[in-house]
Amino acid sequence: MRRFYLYLVLLSFVLPNHAHANDERIDQLFAEYSRPGVPGAAVMVIKNGQPLHMKGYGLAALAEQRRADASSNYRLASLSKAFTALAVVILKERGLLQYDDPITKYLAAFPSYGAAITIRHLLNHQSGFKDYENLIPGGQQTQVTDADVVDLLRAQTSTYFTPGSQYRYSNGGYATLAVIVAQVSGRSYADFLSENVFAPLAMNHTVAFVDGANSVDNRAYGYSGSGSSFQLTDQSTTSAVLGDGGVYSSLNDLYNWDQALYGSQIVTAASWEEIFTPGRLSNGASTSYGFGWQIDTYRDARRLSHTGSSIGFRHALVRFPEKRLTVVVLVNRANVSPWTLADQISDLYWLD
Repeated sequence: MRRFYLYLVLLSFVLPNHAHANDERIDQLFAEYSRPGVPGAAVMVIKNGQPLHMKGYGLAALAEQRRADASSNYRLASLSKAFTALAVVILKERGLLQYDDPITKYLAAFPSYGAAITIRHLLNHQSGFKDYENLIPGGQQTQVTDADVVDLLRAQTSTYFTPGSQYRYSNGGYATLAVIVAQVSGRSYADFLSENVFAPLAMNHTVAFVDGANSVDNRAYGYSGSGSSFQLTDQSTTSAVLGDGGVYSSLNDLYNWDQALYGSQIVTAASWEEIFTPGRLSNGASTSYGFGWQIDTYRDARRLSHTGSSIGFRHALVRFPEKRLTVVVLVNRANVSPWTLADQISDLYWLD
């Protein structure tokens, strides 16, 4: 019995010291982001439901000298695609659409190729849509919206390939999904997410941002540059497109999001399983993308992840569900690789 108590005493010292060592290692990884006057980052590690590390580095807004912290809301860029996909899954569970419906069931005036593109193709990046970013007229100053993206795609006479035959990442596919969500639900995309995802999960400061219609609390702004010289590059012509990248969120709210992915509060376990299942091409080959999530393995463990990249932001969200380990790295500067940092942080907690 005495030996058992001694073990407990030793454990009480070892575990905190180990956790402190990991905190210090993460601080070292983000030393560059903590220098005075530079855009920073927000980092979270969740293990077995507990936020073991949740910390901001550097500044969320240079002009205000406002520090980054767990409540800073970053434009998530392509991390937003998971929310767009979930909105579609919610509508499917309610019987309002089917994954294998052609998009022309909901969107009129597409060329004939539109009848061959299904909602599933959009979710799995198999539509073959032309890259809408290359279709925006040169010199355009006004921002495009999801509806504008659909109009640009409607004007095309062909796709890159026969829908379903190849995988090609498509921001336009997810902008189109946002328009379908609004069409089917009778609510705007932003309102649908707010009412059916963010509010139920107490993600109280997460928003699909529409300038003039809603606002972003404690907003982090995006920058480009290096060293001690950074310029505000928060918005571009495509930043008002919501379905592919327009959600803003914080570590605090993303913690609630991560925990919801293990449960059935929003959709059923069967639907989560489908979300996290790699798509298949028409020839039967499997891809590495499900519904809004990259799916692969890392150190022989299943990894569910996504990166985000826009004019002034770079992000990585990495989940190992069987290990109950999640790493989130949000950065409001453009010239970095947070996905590499996320892997390094995952390694720190791998054997915990």
